[in-house]
Amino acid sequence: MKITLVRHGEVEEAYIGKYNGHNDIGLSKKGHEDAKNLAKAFTCKAFDLVYCSDLRRAKETLATFSQAKNAVYTSKLREKSWGRDEGMGFDEIRAQGIEYENFAQWIKALDGEPYEKYMQRVKAFFFKELPVQKGENILVVTHAGVIRTLMAIVQNLSLEDAFAIALPYASYTVYDTKLQTFSTIKT
Repeated sequence: MKITLVRHGEVEEAYIGKYNGHNDIGLSKKGHEDAKNLAKAFTCKAFDLVYCSDLRRAKETLATFSQAKNAVYTSKLREKSWGRDEGMGFDEIRAQGIEYENFAQWIKALDGEPYEKYMQRVKAFFFKELPVQKGENILVVTHAGVIRTLMAIVQNLSLEDAFAIALPYASYTVYDTKLQTFSTIKT
């Protein structure tokens, strides 16, 4: 099975560089343009199944794809919830007294969905739910954190290594489940 993982387009300017999590924000003008350009790369591509995060930025990205009409929208593909830290930037969070020692400590210190629970949610979707579906080519429109978490699970990466992987807005990553490989493409 090949899963094409699309990261949504650039978000509204006020939210760039923030921990957005479950904030239901839309795409910037550039994000809409990038999503349209990305969709062109898939004009002639047939997908057996299409899944999308139910958050607006992912839905607006998928809306530019011809395959959008058959999509299943699910909260299982949402970014990690940051709770009270949602919508804040790194410096704003530090101003609350949370010190950065290392990435794993930082993620655990932030409010919201515990990382272990988030990882289990991602794992359940990709390793329990998807394998029972009939399809060899699957399109998933989601968030960078979901894609990085899947990479961490498959490649046994540390949290810090996984979140250091560059996944630009409106890029896609192909995950080959047989070969257990990932290849990221920026359009």
